[in-house]
Amino acid sequence: MGWRRDGFESHVGGVGVLLADGSEPGPVYFDLGSGSHFHESRDWWVYDGTFSRATATTMRGSCACGWRGERTFPIDWQRVDPDDLATYDVSGPELEWEAHMDEVATRAVPLPEDVAGLLRRLRERLDELVDDAPLPVLKAAGELESVVTFFGPLATRILTRHEEFSLTRAAELLGMTENAAESRLRHYEFMDL
Repeated sequence: MGWRRDGFESHVGGVGVLLADGSEPGPVYFDLGSGSHFHESRDWWVYDGTFSRATATTMRGSCACGWRGERTFPIDWQRVDPDDLATYDVSGPELEWEAHMDEVATRAVPLPEDVAGLLRRLRERLDELVDDAPLPVLKAAGELESVVTFFGPLATRILTRHEEFSLTRAAELLGMTENAAESRLRHYEFMDL
């Protein structure tokens, strides 16, 4: 769940909350019965003060990369319908996250237009074929995997051997969180072994 933007999948956005003292609460744990595992949640609506939970007073935009919105929006718990949470207005935090994503997209390296166009046309064509001709789609997927298997490791080696390589900078230019960028680089690094 959460807000997502195509091309920036690791930047999952959502509603973050703050307590009256301005602090961000930790996760809420739920005991679902016997066993040693407890479910945890950071969903905004679990901080409603019931069952001795912390009570959030304001919400703001939040992102998996660690970004937090500067603007806060009051939570009126009297207007929150626990049976239909989607009716509560969280557009303020979402718009803040969208602005954050605009900044992420601005800093990211753009694909060359011809490559972006090829990928867009390929996606559209495979979408047209998949229902009636799944075997050619599977064959195309295999061809794409061979392209990735060759170029992913090659690009990773060239990038990481560069003396000015920085994971933080690579993540920014890829439009990813550092964890996602590190995971992708490691995946490609060991792909051809």
